[in-house]
Amino acid sequence: MISLPYLEPDTPFPPVEHALDDPNGLLAYGADLSPGRLLTAYSQGIFPWFSEGEPILWWSPSPRAIIPLEGFRASTSLRKLMRKRLYQVTLNRDFAAVIHQCAHIPRIQYGQTSTWITEDMIAAYQALHELGLAHSVEVWKDDKLVGGLYGVAVGKVFCGESMFHCLPNTSKLALAYLVEHMQQHGGDFIDCQMPTEHLMSLGAVSIERDAFISRLNGSNQTLDQDGYICSDYQQTWCAQALSE
Repeated sequence: MISLPYLEPDTPFPPVEHALDDPNGLLAYGADLSPGRLLTAYSQGIFPWFSEGEPILWWSPSPRAIIPLEGFRASTSLRKLMRKRLYQVTLNRDFAAVIHQCAHIPRIQYGQTSTWITEDMIAAYQALHELGLAHSVEVWKDDKLVGGLYGVAVGKVFCGESMFHCLPNTSKLALAYLVEHMQQHGGDFIDCQMPTEHLMSLGAVSIERDAFISRLNGSNQTLDQDGYICSDYQQTWCAQALSE
């Protein structure tokens, strides 16, 4: 029988080393999806994932998949697509539209297929976005949204949550422009959570949880000493065009 810590709204997360091996990374359940809880989670290498009707489940798997920015691999076809400038790519132009599109894409994770982005999750990440901590990249064709991704940024790390495409390679295009943008602003890496063949083809590597936490701790300065979002962070993630 699995025994998991239950979190009250004010209960801190247990150490990530206490996460289960099977299922990989399951750490605790309960608490809420408030902005403070979510920021604390991502800053500690923890993220929520659960299906409709389940309690809030918190995860910190090992190994962890990350894309080091210098290791991102753009295929020849993707590089050609970027040079053609067929699409407009933006940052934080329409977060709500991106997360709703992603919610309609079934995602396989931990052996399950489900549309795991519930209405509660949408509301939680929208609130985090309005505080300037969750971000989206949009790909547009003639002012129609055709691809994109969203996630949470902690310091110099982008914790990817989901992506979608309506036209070929438009989700990869969003990722490529995100990498470029982060490189221009001194970013470190993209957290991809669990390794997949698709992510590995884009340059993701697997690292053990302790190495991930160590690297995250060196890059996750999001708030200043007074508890406000750092000015460098705000400048990096303000709404803007990413393509010319």
